[in-house]
Amino acid sequence: MQDQTLARQLLDFLQESPSCYHAVDALSRTLREAGYTFLPEARPWALAPGGKYFTVRGDSSLIAFRLPAGRPRGFLIAAGHSDSPTLKLRENAELPSPGGAMRLSVEPYGGGIWRSWMDRPLSVAGRITVEAEGRIETRLVQVDRDLLVIPSVAIHMNREVNKGTALDPAVDLPPLLGVGTEAGSFRALIAREAGVAEEAILTTELFLYPRTPGTLLGIQEELIAAPRLDDLQCVFACTRGFLAAGESESVPVLCVFNNEEVGSSTRQGADSTFLTDILARIGEGAGLSGEDYRAAIASSFLVSADNAHAVHPAHGEYADKNEFPVLGGGIVLKYNANQRYTTDALSAAVFRRVCRMAEVPVQLYSNRADLPGGSTLGNISSAHLSVPSVDIGLPQLAMHASWEVASVADTGALMRAMEVYFSRTLQVLPDGSMQL
Repeated sequence: MQDQTLARQLLDFLQESPSCYHAVDALSRTLREAGYTFLPEARPWALAPGGKYFTVRGDSSLIAFRLPAGRPRGFLIAAGHSDSPTLKLRENAELPSPGGAMRLSVEPYGGGIWRSWMDRPLSVAGRITVEAEGRIETRLVQVDRDLLVIPSVAIHMNREVNKGTALDPAVDLPPLLGVGTEAGSFRALIAREAGVAEEAILTTELFLYPRTPGTLLGIQEELIAAPRLDDLQCVFACTRGFLAAGESESVPVLCVFNNEEVGSSTRQGADSTFLTDILARIGEGAGLSGEDYRAAIASSFLVSADNAHAVHPAHGEYADKNEFPVLGGGIVLKYNANQRYTTDALSAAVFRRVCRMAEVPVQLYSNRADLPGGSTLGNISSAHLSVPSVDIGLPQLAMHASWEVASVADTGALMRAMEVYFSRTLQVLPDGSMQL
């Protein structure tokens, strides 16, 4: 029952987060309610022992941290990502189409299963920029109603459709806005939703999102089906564990990066200086000398939390025969011989110890040797920050579809593990061994 309550709270968070910008806004509200102070990056910081803080970059990435009462001994970091594959609207989106139809021009963002976006109600969310009193400001926008649909071609016109017809993003994926719609109607709608004059809008950054709310299903409601489980399920569980954790002599650091689905090489991505910038400012604010700061970095650890592939009930052949996660089997430790995942013998042992202390199950994942998988946040972040790192995730099905499927119990397992992780103090001994 506790896990189902947590799962329903996850569903609420997913519903609040139709875009990466809304996800970070929802997390910011949660942190403020928990007593965290917002620190703008563009202002000097004054940090106090025992203080609780967070900052945001690009409206879509967030780092939160707590200072111990005494001198920090290092950093315990966990990172997830706020973005998911979707379809991004063009700046000039309106696309007059045959039959008096008006569609919206889109471009794929990330590697989505695009057929899963068709024939279902969709809408638009993201941010816009406006000019207000001589300033350029960003505003969140969500059209909170069924607005769009991407209609399939009827089987009578394409008899091969069930044999795997390829979709052309420029032809097949623009969503239908209406019939007989006047030019300029979409921008006027966005202005009304944002509560601004149409001429005040300078630019837009808008994405499609599925309108159907997530739900619990299965005989015992043991499964969760929803959009954006990759990676907001991990973000949600890590945040809950971060907030519930007790005192530590290490600095707990919660990171949520944007743009993981497109390579992370942006100013707010994992392949940026965001994390290292913030850790350096924490060190300065805590009074660490340059040598003390470098020692603290050497006494740090990174958990990269991004969902993993559960064995598919219809296609078990795609999984490795020995290391395949199952729904409800617990947190997944991810391995790759070519270091697309950063897990090694030492980092895996540290995280397994965390899971033992939290009394949560652990399972293993390796790509089938002839089916290379994607990379994630760990190896990208550790290229900038040389600390031991482990890649983990929660098992799910239909990754990168508009709707994904995961286990109710696994969310609670990650939350409990992260609560233990963020409550500990990491010590790196002179011989390189670790104590947590």
